[in-house]
Amino acid sequence: MRYTLKQIAVFDAIAECGSVSLAADKLALTQSATSMSLSQLEKVMGRPLFERQGKRMSLTHWGLWLRPRAKRLLQDARQIEAGFFAQQSLSGELSVCASQTPAEHLLPELVSRLDQTFPEVQVKVSVKSSHSVLEDVLSYRCDIGIIEGRCDDHRLRQEVWCNDHLTIVAGADHPYTQLPFVDFKQLEQARWVLRESGSGTRAVFESAIHPYLQQLDVWREYDFVPVLTRLVMNGNYLSCLPYLEVKPLIEKGVLAELNVPELMMNRTLSFIWRNDMNDYPLVDCVIKEGLDMMKGRSVLT
Repeated sequence: MRYTLKQIAVFDAIAECGSVSLAADKLALTQSATSMSLSQLEKVMGRPLFERQGKRMSLTHWGLWLRPRAKRLLQDARQIEAGFFAQQSLSGELSVCASQTPAEHLLPELVSRLDQTFPEVQVKVSVKSSHSVLEDVLSYRCDIGIIEGRCDDHRLRQEVWCNDHLTIVAGADHPYTQLPFVDFKQLEQARWVLRESGSGTRAVFESAIHPYLQQLDVWREYDFVPVLTRLVMNGNYLSCLPYLEVKPLIEKGVLAELNVPELMMNRTLSFIWRNDMNDYPLVDCVIKEGLDMMKGRSVLT
């Protein structure tokens, strides 16, 4: 075998960090030693693994092919080392990127379970829109994603974690709260504040309402649900938000759930990961812990 684990580790670190200098810092190597290891690996492989754009490094086609295989190789090496030191649990670093609803309501419990079951696994978490989660998984910036709604990209695998649904809400003093039901003419006349385009919430809402209404008066768009709930509580707006997010405010009486009988806005919360990450132990343990966590439970209630 003409390449070394050190060279593979250097390649993986540069792919993650986007630069030789940052990778060198991460690996506690000098910049010259890091550059030399990469150069030796590219010479052995006979292919360029990165395109150099100033100080930034982006993966070539061959680099993209190598990345998941390099990650698996490094993970296997860690497991071999752990086994000889009588460490029975998985170890290593895993990056999870989640959209807002699962990040706030489900991810903390999942990370806690992982900490208890796999104490040697370091879980890195980031929170973004569902669209950005997809991009991060595809571009290798994270190992596994958690999204709201469907994923139709053939490069990704998807495992439904649990169910959720959206609801239309208004402030307690909004005139629509006095109505037994709200029709689409009234929805069209209302002012809306919504999640940003690219979020799973926005995609499900638009898909559900599009057959009935082509245009809404969208007054504001924001990334964060607390901003939207405050606007709805204090202004004459409507919004469409995950029931998980607004349930406590509805129970307190500061928000009201509107009855729109024709709108069915059920959705799924799912794990996603790249097809080339099959049989990757850390991804498998996250999915298993997540599914075990939700046995006998539903987020719809």
